[in-house]
Amino acid sequence: MTTTLQSSDLQHLPLAGEAQLAALLQAAGVSAVDDTGWIRVTGEDRLRWLNGMVTNSIQELAPGQGCYNFVLNAQGRIQGDLTAFRVEDSILLQTSRDQVEKLLAHLNHFIIMDDVELAEIGDERAGIRLDGPKAAQLVSAIDISSKDDLEPLELVHVKWHSASIDLIHAHSPLIPKFEIWSDAVTIGVVLDQLIAAGATPVSSEALEQLRILEGTPRYGVDIRNTETAHDLPQETGQTRALHFTKGCYLGQEIVERIHSRGTVHRAFTGFLLTGVLPATGTLLEAEGKPVAELTSVAAIPLVDRATPVQLALGIIRREALDRKLPMNYPGGVATPIALPYEVP
Repeated sequence: MTTTLQSSDLQHLPLAGEAQLAALLQAAGVSAVDDTGWIRVTGEDRLRWLNGMVTNSIQELAPGQGCYNFVLNAQGRIQGDLTAFRVEDSILLQTSRDQVEKLLAHLNHFIIMDDVELAEIGDERAGIRLDGPKAAQLVSAIDISSKDDLEPLELVHVKWHSASIDLIHAHSPLIPKFEIWSDAVTIGVVLDQLIAAGATPVSSEALEQLRILEGTPRYGVDIRNTETAHDLPQETGQTRALHFTKGCYLGQEIVERIHSRGTVHRAFTGFLLTGVLPATGTLLEAEGKPVAELTSVAAIPLVDRATPVQLALGIIRREALDRKLPMNYPGGVATPIALPYEVP
């Protein structure tokens, strides 16, 4: 039985979508983390073994530090993504809940003579997110933070009253983001105290708008592994997941070959849309040929704009991006832009 706090537990969202996004961008918004899975890696060989399975350097992590990674196959195609945190006696892998089963099967296949054990522990953990410029201030206001300034992808284990809590400074390309993990009862108390301290409950729609403003791709949505699309690491633009001097790992040969050549045929980018808001999966054309696909689309209400800003994420052919070709879709025009999107 899962103990993870659900979004429905935030029963009252008193502000409309525009105000929720404004709270995220200007103050602090709180939300349940109900789409995350966790895997614990234990055993004497865990550092060496995992370092050979993912694209970033696990062996360089100090206790409490984390790093973002891709998991590849031998052909260098992305099979999943995860953030690895080194803690005292194990490594915690954070990923989306719908990836856990597949990642466990993939990783277990490569445990041969290694002293390594993998265990799904998502049902043991409940979590909330606190995003916004005032997030750190609110964490301190309810006496959770044990440090004045957490580094990005740093995890600290703290005692809060009689409970144990993991506080994470999550990936923050646009605004500060924190995650708080514990048992479900403790997280319910933390949630109430954060709201009392001034955090605004926000919906999954507001969080999706924030993700697109940031330009953060999501595996299974913007990072594709389907029968027709198998993305390579450098095509995603997520260089934060790659380490080029750590030694051998599964799929490294392809990653290094692309790195040495300095280019890929496709690239992940943001788009500013003018016209009808297209559906996810819409193809963009230039010079009469398909050159891009929109993978995430949103009309984003910003408080300083009379109408929502229409943004998308997607994959584009490098030639079309470099040549700055005009791109069209039925009912509109798409212009590639750099992300994060500049907001007031």
